[in-house]
Amino acid sequence: DDPYYRLWQPFTDKNEVVSTQTSVSSSDFWNKPPEKAFSKAIAAGVGKKLEIQWPSGSLQSTRYYVSLYFQDNRAASANSWRVFSVAVNGKTFYNNLNVSTGGVTIYSAEWPLSGPTKITLTPDAKSSAGPLINAGEVYQILPFGRRTLAKDVAVMEELARNLDNPPLDWVGDPCLPQENSWTGVSCSIKDTVARVISLDLTNAGISGTLPLTIDNLSTLHHLWLGGNKFSGSIPEMTSLLKLET
Repeated sequence: DDPYYRLWQPFTDKNEVVSTQTSVSSSDFWNKPPEKAFSKAIAAGVGKKLEIQWPSGSLQSTRYYVSLYFQDNRAASANSWRVFSVAVNGKTFYNNLNVSTGGVTIYSAEWPLSGPTKITLTPDAKSSAGPLINAGEVYQILPFGRRTLAKDVAVMEELARNLDNPPLDWVGDPCLPQENSWTGVSCSIKDTVARVISLDLTNAGISGTLPLTIDNLSTLHHLWLGGNKFSGSIPEMTSLLKLET
């Protein structure tokens, strides 16, 4: 369970996955990651560099808060250490990180990211164990006050559930922050309320069905869905009085 209601998802790639032999108390960390996040790790052998592309999708260009979590999965030993440096997209994130069995996190605010993200862990020449990583977070802190109209959020979330393969960034608020709105979604903001005004999924290779509630997107001006494999009936859209195309 996460005290801050964050969503944690499993991640695997071609690298080796190892299990831990020691427990970690999340109460020792200021941001309290779930203890389960330390139960497994992606690892590389002694003297080998570890490279992962994470998050698995592409990020829109902006600045993010980044937290990375590490724990030495071996039994504690005074004469053995696991030291490596961390780079994100080729830029140094942390040098000579000494990872213990008690776990450690490294953090940066306002870190610029755009598109695919590659994390590289380079072992110290004298390290007796290869690099590993247990978990990570990439997030933004939204200014308080702005919000997307709940009705629009509900429709977009239902549409995402109806699609077999929605865009990877279709999570969270579909409109805010505005520079990170969902792929294909355009919004307008009046006062503090955001509304969906355009949905363009042209040639996105998407399949699934359209929810009947799409008729509730009352400020929708443009709807482009060509080049996909939608099935089922086309919902009634008589309430979309502003729809142009």
